[in-house]
Amino acid sequence: MTDVLRRGRASLAFGFFAQGVAFALLVTRIPAIQDRYGVSDALLPAFLAAVPILAGVGSVTTEHLVKRIPPSRLLRWSQPVVLLALLGVGWGDRLVELAVALGAFGLAVGALDASMNMLGVSLQRTYGRSIMLGFHATYSLGGIVGASLAWVGAHWHLALSVSYLPVVLVLIPATLVGSRWYVDGSAPSPEAQEAAATPLVFKLLLPLCLVMTFAYIGDSTVSNWSAKYLQDVLGGSEQLATLPYNVYMVTTLLGRAIGDSGVRRFGAVAVVRVGALVAALGFAVVAGAPGAWVGMLGFTLLGLGLCVLVPGTFAAAGRLFPGASDAAVARLNIFNYVGFLIGSPLVGALGDTWNYRGAMLVPMVLVLVTLVYARSFASGTDRYGDRHERPRTADVGRGSNGLSLRSGSSDGSGPAGVDPPTGRRLRS
Repeated sequence: MTDVLRRGRASLAFGFFAQGVAFALLVTRIPAIQDRYGVSDALLPAFLAAVPILAGVGSVTTEHLVKRIPPSRLLRWSQPVVLLALLGVGWGDRLVELAVALGAFGLAVGALDASMNMLGVSLQRTYGRSIMLGFHATYSLGGIVGASLAWVGAHWHLALSVSYLPVVLVLIPATLVGSRWYVDGSAPSPEAQEAAATPLVFKLLLPLCLVMTFAYIGDSTVSNWSAKYLQDVLGGSEQLATLPYNVYMVTTLLGRAIGDSGVRRFGAVAVVRVGALVAALGFAVVAGAPGAWVGMLGFTLLGLGLCVLVPGTFAAAGRLFPGASDAAVARLNIFNYVGFLIGSPLVGALGDTWNYRGAMLVPMVLVLVTLVYARSFASGTDRYGDRHERPRTADVGRGSNGLSLRSGSSDGSGPAGVDPPTGRRLRS
């Protein structure tokens, strides 16, 4: 059963990686997509806004679908749709074809993001320790690979179809094979069933929704404005202006790679607070930078700070609603797209009407607000950490083949180390 967990963790990590590649290939080739379809500058924002809006619809739909369909099955089939939609973007030549492809991409990516994080949260609960940041680290790695492949395509002036086709041909069969080992949430205990019967209280989830929104406002600020800011405001060269986002992605990968160990050692609240402070410092450095290289330092700090907020928020939602974690993750995932929709236009409008240095202070303030909500990341008796580690169990839940493997207390009434009637943790 340990092998089941390991295979489930590895296959899910590869799913995160594949999604990172696909998303990076789309967003980094937007200028080429605009040229291919003749999309005007006035029309482009409408196309770009449609993707996160439809992704939000896909996430809401997933919340209802998982009541009847396991998240592993939704992930298994939504990932190929995302990849095929990406290929459709590269192969079309009319605006209506672009609209259909982006629409399919948005709906499928909403289902994919929601189901992927549902599986990550449930697998972390089964492990009994923080592993969520590691999944998002593989997403960052996929983003770096996808951005690098996009650079190769742009450098060699390859058609979008030529750039996308090899990636899709490799990733679709690989993700389908890997999906055989996805592990769904464990079969619920009586306590979890009772918790699941209680409606998800959005008021309790709201602080985490705000943190998710603020984190993605910061992330979209970097992805959409870092190059322009470094070149136009800080006087960097055109070549240097291409580096901030790459540096940001690399430091995001590094921060997430070590983030789980930080959560285990110091707890989620401390990690979130430090991440928020480092991110705020990064925005402050960017806003006050006298030149391009100091600005690069600021974007480096932003990667190290913002990287822990999103996976930490998903994990916190799962701990806050252990009996309704799928619904909590699906609703929380919507605010991922809300942040994207708000962030880029907000900074652009402030930059045009005021100045871009001042505009960078707005996401800084929003990230600092995260400190107010840091207590929402506390996990109480379910804390994942070296000094608060849950007893290891072999409850690996249902794999994508429908099997359910459980072990726990000797009478099967609850997880090992828990007194079923009271739910209190027993000393080992």
